[in-house]
Amino acid sequence: MKTLHFLAFLALGLFILSSSSEAVEEAPTKTEEQEPVMMKEVVVTATRYEEETVTVPASVSVITEEDIANSTAKDIPSILRREAGIYVVDIAGNRRAYRVDRAGFGETASANTLALVDGRRINNPDLSASDWWMIPLDRVERIEIIRGSRGSVLYGDNATNAVINIITKEGEEFKAGLLGAGGSYDTLTTNAYVSGTHKDFSYALSGRLYDTDGYRQNSQIKSDDLGLNLGYLFGERAKVSLSGGYHKDDAGLPGALRLSEMQAGIPPTDSVHPDDFANTEDNYVQLNPELSFFQNSQFKTPLSYRKRDIVQFATFAGGKFEGNTEIKSVTASPQFVIKESISGFENNLTFGFDYYNADEDIFNETFFFGFTDIGEFELEKKNYAFYIHDEFFPMKTLSLSAGLRYDKVEYKFYPTAPGTPDQKKYDENPFTAGINYNFYKDSYAYFSFSEGFRYPLLDELFSFFTNTINTDLVPQTSDNFEVGVRYYFTRNLYANVNFFRLDTKNEIFFNPSTFANENLGAETRRDGVEVLVGFDYRNVSLMGTYTYRDTEIRGGADSGNEVPAVPEHQATLDVVWSPLEGFALALNGIYVGSRYLESDYANAFPKQDDYVVVNAKLKYTWKKITASLDVNNLFDKKYEGYGVLATFPVEPAYYPSPEINFLFGLRYDY
Repeated sequence: MKTLHFLAFLALGLFILSSSSEAVEEAPTKTEEQEPVMMKEVVVTATRYEEETVTVPASVSVITEEDIANSTAKDIPSILRREAGIYVVDIAGNRRAYRVDRAGFGETASANTLALVDGRRINNPDLSASDWWMIPLDRVERIEIIRGSRGSVLYGDNATNAVINIITKEGEEFKAGLLGAGGSYDTLTTNAYVSGTHKDFSYALSGRLYDTDGYRQNSQIKSDDLGLNLGYLFGERAKVSLSGGYHKDDAGLPGALRLSEMQAGIPPTDSVHPDDFANTEDNYVQLNPELSFFQNSQFKTPLSYRKRDIVQFATFAGGKFEGNTEIKSVTASPQFVIKESISGFENNLTFGFDYYNADEDIFNETFFFGFTDIGEFELEKKNYAFYIHDEFFPMKTLSLSAGLRYDKVEYKFYPTAPGTPDQKKYDENPFTAGINYNFYKDSYAYFSFSEGFRYPLLDELFSFFTNTINTDLVPQTSDNFEVGVRYYFTRNLYANVNFFRLDTKNEIFFNPSTFANENLGAETRRDGVEVLVGFDYRNVSLMGTYTYRDTEIRGGADSGNEVPAVPEHQATLDVVWSPLEGFALALNGIYVGSRYLESDYANAFPKQDDYVVVNAKLKYTWKKITASLDVNNLFDKKYEGYGVLATFPVEPAYYPSPEINFLFGLRYDY
């Protein structure tokens, strides 16, 4: 029964596919004149300049604006969830705190997955992880995913798992629109946008207001967002872009329900932490001057500033905690791209310098067993890096690439306990190499080797209880092998298969036995297979994925055990059907296999149950008006998307996920 709904959904997809098989067989070949011209798929994330995906030696996905519009997704993690190899966890069940994993890092996935917005990193230098909520889905033009550690050379820290680049919309022809939506849990949202161009000037402005009570007690969210993109062309050789964003939200923290509490009859909609909250205010601005020279070469130097404030309150056994954290970060990334031929062979050389500085000011007040402790801290993380990457084409259909990065980081902490150091330095020099062969039309095969790394986070390295630096903690390093092929059977039907191996040394994790962040005293190995099959013909679009992960701790007390919080099996199926003009039906099915609870490195407790969730969306467009109905968790599956091993006493604890819920929307596009 656990997989009955998913199998029924799969059968529906296969039926639609089989009913269109005759049309596929009769479709004209690419040599016939009536075939429409197919646009080449390009990415900028893989090499920090625009290139076709058929030349990249990596598993690459591009999610377009059209894909987003036809999906059941409400936010960026929801659209990522449909991709092969991407495991998304809605931790609190209210869409406020997400974890995005790929190879199977579990609880440290956020520190191993690099998230970018227009090439600007949004990973925080502390344990607060990437904030996927701050970029509304309506502002997104496309999302690029580069799987594996290849991005470590070009982007540095945090890119072991994958690089995900969210590219926002720029102004083109004049557009304006307004969306209003409401539904379950007293959810109300309003989105508005306007964009356009005037001579050499372009603009795009968008805003969102969102308010919901949430599925559980104390899971409410109220947020405001504003996004701006400006651009100006100075002739044909120079351009200046300015982008910025403002985000503010007040969110409740419902917390986990212990197994004993659930067995005692506490409903899944309740919370035992009714007063916990986290209020966030985040704003950024990025300036990007670009200059073209020679025939195809380019220089650009993105500069950005970000300020993030978080006020949070939490209760726990024996006490409570209240904290105020302010993070200010500055980045500068001057970069040259030299696209010039060498002895008649195409060659693309990229080199540049990355500077990143984050200052964190913290005020904490802890009340524990009748005693109050106040702490004020100033933490700093400063990165300097130089990288060089070259892509050479000995044949038009064959590309060879290699790159190297020198990366140095400096940490400073104040105050520290007497007699202990107040700073720490590390450096890493990752290398990558790959080969890509475009063997038939748009079909290609690739192989790559990449070294990845991640530095300790500020609050992994520094103890707020003892005001000391963990001098034994060292950076985590990985060796990553990727091999795969994408093959187009017809212009309507294609498949992608990717195999990966990721060996990690000195993996940084939180040890629940010692309540400290440590390097795992063993190597971890992650092997995986990612399969994607896509079909698109006339009024039907299908995409199915399957992911297999085998994680193993190789040595130490937990040798032979699986990495916790990682499902071995995962599958998705997306169907978009447009039987009538203006009408579309989208179905999304997600299967997540069983996995050990977070922090259960000993694999001592039973695995968390697998689950299947199906979401649906009906959309009808008449002239400039679009009406939509979203039905999430269509079959009202009772499940917990996230589980953790709680302490005092040690037992499983879960975050119940939402039941069936609805959202009705009305949109006007001018």
